[in-house]
Amino acid sequence: MVTQTKRSTTVIAVRDSELAKLPEGLFNVIKLRYPIVVTRLITLLGHRILGTYKKATLSAPSPTTVDSRPSQINFSTVAIVAASDDVPLTAFTYELYHSLSAIGQTLRLTSEVVRKTLGTTIMDPNNEYRLSSWLAQQEDRHKISLYQCDLTVTAWTQRCIRQADCILIVGLGDNHPSLGKVEKEIERLAMRTQKELVLLHREGGKPENTIGWLNMRSWVSSHHHILCPNRLFSRKSLYRINELYSKVCLSEPNIHTDFSRLARWLTGKSVGLVLGGGGARGSAHVGMIKAIQESGIPIDMVGGVSIGAFMGALWAQERNVTTVTQKAREWSKKMTQWWRQILDLTYPMTSMFSGREFNQTIRATFGDTYIEDLWLPYFTVTTDITSSCMRIHTHGSLWRYVRASMSLSGYMPPLCDPHDGHLLLDGGYTNNLPADVMRSLGANHILAVDVGSVDDHDLTNYGDDLSGWWLLWKRWNPFASPVKVPNLPDIQSRLAYVSCVRQLEEVKNSDYCEYIRPPIDQYKTLQFGAFDEIREVGYRHAKAYFEGQTRAGILPLFRYNVTAGEGEPGQHKTQQSLGSYTFTDLAQMVCKVSRPYEEEDSTSSSSDEEERGGYASEPTVGVSDYSRQVSWHGYGTLPTP
Repeated sequence: MVTQTKRSTTVIAVRDSELAKLPEGLFNVIKLRYPIVVTRLITLLGHRILGTYKKATLSAPSPTTVDSRPSQINFSTVAIVAASDDVPLTAFTYELYHSLSAIGQTLRLTSEVVRKTLGTTIMDPNNEYRLSSWLAQQEDRHKISLYQCDLTVTAWTQRCIRQADCILIVGLGDNHPSLGKVEKEIERLAMRTQKELVLLHREGGKPENTIGWLNMRSWVSSHHHILCPNRLFSRKSLYRINELYSKVCLSEPNIHTDFSRLARWLTGKSVGLVLGGGGARGSAHVGMIKAIQESGIPIDMVGGVSIGAFMGALWAQERNVTTVTQKAREWSKKMTQWWRQILDLTYPMTSMFSGREFNQTIRATFGDTYIEDLWLPYFTVTTDITSSCMRIHTHGSLWRYVRASMSLSGYMPPLCDPHDGHLLLDGGYTNNLPADVMRSLGANHILAVDVGSVDDHDLTNYGDDLSGWWLLWKRWNPFASPVKVPNLPDIQSRLAYVSCVRQLEEVKNSDYCEYIRPPIDQYKTLQFGAFDEIREVGYRHAKAYFEGQTRAGILPLFRYNVTAGEGEPGQHKTQQSLGSYTFTDLAQMVCKVSRPYEEEDSTSSSSDEEERGGYASEPTVGVSDYSRQVSWHGYGTLPTP
């Protein structure tokens, strides 16, 4: 319409949608009457052109490449389906509603609420347009709407599934992963809609057999493990549940719960933690995590490379600073036991060590846990030397992919991927701080902790050749002048750092990532005996860093953006932002355009519609009278017909 050319891309509807045709003449009138439309169009075209230019100039585009399409998730309507009849769906939607209400205006709808609001016959086929129009109005008025489906495939359930941007399939983690009655109809009703699996766990329980659930649902995009309070499983009547949560919703939600994590994911506000590689210097990650928790920052997703993959997996599995510290300390102690290394020595055809002892230490830490069974979404990065590319692992055997991501070339043999047989090495060779990967997986706020090697120019010039015996003599002779030459692990670590230095600079300069580097440069790559010392350095640095952010007013704003909304706390925008206009606003603009060819009484009728806050094609249900409301049962603000 703007360039008078055919659009090069196409649009696929993932839910029930309405197609509107805007005549060129009317479009020109709108541009003249409402200049904000032109500004918005210029912004969209600018982003699209810049995104195309970036893609053309970069040989290997990264997820941080500017694009006109947002990479973050931000749903407006979410349908919630029970995988079985014993799922406490009402309590679940209340808990999610409670957490979402802290982020933005939230609406919770059930078939009962809709019938009370619009009448008992609203689900009849002849009222379909009236219902869909009313739901569209609610979508415009609320940041997110939750549609609680019935336990069977009713007219309301079908409407929820067809109207949703995302469908949450809620199941009990300790149940059999069989398909529910409503689930079997989901693919037929919403083939392109994004579907997410949510597994509920009681206090004291742990996720397991997630693969069984996912294998039964190949159409699921991802999954979420939710640790639930005991009140969610209480067997009470619907009236008692409404009464209970009317009190619960009066309090502020805890931003560290799994329900708040799910709420942030649905609204595109997830916080990702990325832990870089660096050998024993990665012990600082444990102290950093402790300081992050004490600062009140939630961790929704975890990713790591090399030692960062190990520490990140520990946190995603345990989510307890004391337990993580204990397990990390025990593993570091094993890494200082020379007898393990002596037993693992082999003829160096591929590597100095066979990897058997190293494998046992990692497997003893994680057991036979799968990545799918971790509490938090997790990924690790490896280098695939079979295909010469970076690999991102979000499922499969946890200890194997952690081990693969920690495999320094020359020290450990590559790990054979059990799925395709490809050879995997340390992920630091391709991406030592994968904040860009975390961004592409949906995190909006990212904390990236770098513990890799740094340039050291104060090295000894030893000439054209170097004898290890000479270095050994210099080290053990107290009268010899000291020499400074990097050892084999340090060289391997620096090689990993050199190969991704450009990517690291992008992370440092990005506006979506908080880059943090503790002062741990004096520690060697294999100095695991200094675990507690390095951990304390990381903790003190992070503590001072976040205290400085608090004094500067940055950390309170960060917390507000994560848990409430964009902008300064306490400020209310008096004007809509460019991206906040809806189709309802566009329709109102259209109806305000004068029609000189109409009769006088027709014009006055249109003006009356405008004064009432509606528009010509808008159904009158729930628009003119917004003061009468349904009694509060956690449904949000609902107009009454």
